[in-house]
Amino acid sequence: MSQNVLGGPAPSEVAQAAAPWGRDPLGFLIAPNSTADFLETVYEKTSLIVHRQEPQRYSSVLSIDMVDRMIAGMDLRAGQLDLANAQRPVRREDYVTDGLVDRGVVARQHQGGSTIILQQMHQFDPTLSDFCRALEQVFSCHIQTNIYLSPPEAQGFSTHYDSHDVFVVQVEGEKHWRLYDKPVDLPYRGERFDRRQHKTGALKEEFVLKAGDCAYVPRGMLHDASTSEGKPSLHITVGLIVKTWADLLVEAVSEAALYEPAARRALPPGYAQQGFDRDRVRPEFAVLAQRVMERVRLDPAMDVFQDGFIRSRAPDTRGAVARAATPVADADRFVARPFAAWRLVQKQDALALITAGGDISFVGAEKPALERALSGVAFGLADLTAEGAPKPEEMIQRLVAFGLITIDKA
Repeated sequence: MSQNVLGGPAPSEVAQAAAPWGRDPLGFLIAPNSTADFLETVYEKTSLIVHRQEPQRYSSVLSIDMVDRMIAGMDLRAGQLDLANAQRPVRREDYVTDGLVDRGVVARQHQGGSTIILQQMHQFDPTLSDFCRALEQVFSCHIQTNIYLSPPEAQGFSTHYDSHDVFVVQVEGEKHWRLYDKPVDLPYRGERFDRRQHKTGALKEEFVLKAGDCAYVPRGMLHDASTSEGKPSLHITVGLIVKTWADLLVEAVSEAALYEPAARRALPPGYAQQGFDRDRVRPEFAVLAQRVMERVRLDPAMDVFQDGFIRSRAPDTRGAVARAATPVADADRFVARPFAAWRLVQKQDALALITAGGDISFVGAEKPALERALSGVAFGLADLTAEGAPKPEEMIQRLVAFGLITIDKA
């Protein structure tokens, strides 16, 4: 018999106070709109524009000065920084030499009207990383961030759609946006915009995002944007890289095929040849599809997706190396990290803690102590001992190493 317990805990009061998104990461983007209303009526259906009179709302996350320091202080490689200009093409080889971005050329191109794009900066900036980790727990999908710094009166891209949903977080300056039809409703990840095939259509919505504002644009919705008011614009595009029901169905069929040998047989010899008679195999395909669908189950496929998502996350191990040589003292208090992803799976006496980066093995008798440690309530050595942990210090050290718990500073 297997038992599954899904983590992690709600963020602690300390974490809530430390980050402006601590209590509600989605609300940080869309408030005063409620998270429940957004997920029910807006998500994947239509756009949402949030205007505020809070120009400093996102200033703790990013600023133009911070972008300047990133460019000046990091050895950025091809693909980490790009330039875009809707008026004239900018080739990567114009500003990349021997795989490294030429900062001087970037600055000169920016002076000439090109938008600077910092790709996947959540991989390098702890604040953006924390925010993405929090938002990932809302959507159960990979969250990525790209930073766009556009000079005054500039447009980085012509009209297009994205194949993933985005939140546009306006940090500084202003940007004038235009939204059009959705020529493709919920395109696949690789179903890119093709201007020869997809027509712009009628203008549906036009607005200006000012500092502190945010917009949600579902995938497939055509849009373009340009800076306004003679000022540079800095915004973060938060992208949602989701799994779809189609992905889950494919996994479910693959799982079902483990118990249906006929589904694992090779396709007929010569099926790729011209003139192959497909009518000859239609009855066999219909019978096989019916037999496979009779075996399709939600839970095994969902377990694969859930565990794959958790393992693929980036663990937050800050402090683990610094205190590696420090013994756990009786007076030390620890607490589960907010937004850490994990799942506890028990099969007989074996216990697996599935978490970011891999699995940690325990014995079944350690389950009460593990649940206590990951509950979100502060604890110490005595608490785990009371729960029957045979080696409570070792358990704490292992959980610290994998970024699941940290010192409680409350």
